[in-house]
Amino acid sequence: MDWLGLTVTLCFTGGFCLAGGWWFISRQRQARFLLDTPTSKIRSAAQGYVELYGTLTDNGTQQTAPLSGVDCLWWRYRIEEYQRHGNKHNWKLLEQQTSGSLLCLDDSTGRCLIDPQGAKVIPVFRKVWQGKQRHPRNHQPRHWLGAVLLGQKRYRYTEERLHAGDLLYAIGHFYTRGGGQTESVERLQAAIIRDWKQNFPALLARFDRNGNGQFDDAEWQAVRKAAWHQAQIQQRQHSTAPAQHFMRKPDENQPFILSSHGEDELARKLRWQSLGGALVCLGGALATAYVLNAI
Repeated sequence: MDWLGLTVTLCFTGGFCLAGGWWFISRQRQARFLLDTPTSKIRSAAQGYVELYGTLTDNGTQQTAPLSGVDCLWWRYRIEEYQRHGNKHNWKLLEQQTSGSLLCLDDSTGRCLIDPQGAKVIPVFRKVWQGKQRHPRNHQPRHWLGAVLLGQKRYRYTEERLHAGDLLYAIGHFYTRGGGQTESVERLQAAIIRDWKQNFPALLARFDRNGNGQFDDAEWQAVRKAAWHQAQIQQRQHSTAPAQHFMRKPDENQPFILSSHGEDELARKLRWQSLGGALVCLGGALATAYVLNAI
């Protein structure tokens, strides 16, 4: 008996079973979160995990989509190159990028600034087209001799956008600053330290007293103490400022979704995806049982 081949086969079939089961559970869980979380109004929304529905507005963050040059509030793009090696051909990813600017959601009771970092963004606008330049807005002509000798390359562009006036469904962690409400000093302290770490050389220059290029316990405590004092100052400033609402990725393992589609359509898609996972899981289980039965 080929025990090595048997082991590899069981690993594949068992892996499909487990992956399908995980996909089924995660998609069902996300659909349940969407359906069980009631839609709130920004003005009266509770602090924490919240579902909002409203219209995107320009809050001074209007920008230009890199591939098309169209004005929008959020964009995501991908550039691929067509490659062919003998009888094999495929599209190779060359470049992809996503906008990180804050979005502003208005539901007629108030406005909420949304940080899209870490969100699953599902815009209604999606465009795919092809061209002969790596960047579609680069219209510099290629010399005819280079085109003949080197061949004409093909590129595929994919661009997704959110525009002012688009309807937006948002579910994530909602919180308010100002108006007598603010985040805890501990959370502000953690955010300050994360921000300082973005420029680690400057952080070392400020707190690395012995100059050895790393923090010992005493130096790290000095970092935390300085961040704590700054967090207290920010908390006082936030508490006296006018109320401003925000949404970000939840700290817990909860869905963070921004979509031009409504809740019911999203939940329906998630359940269809979970059905696909269930079929993969069942297929993997049957294949595993068949292999074991054939021993």
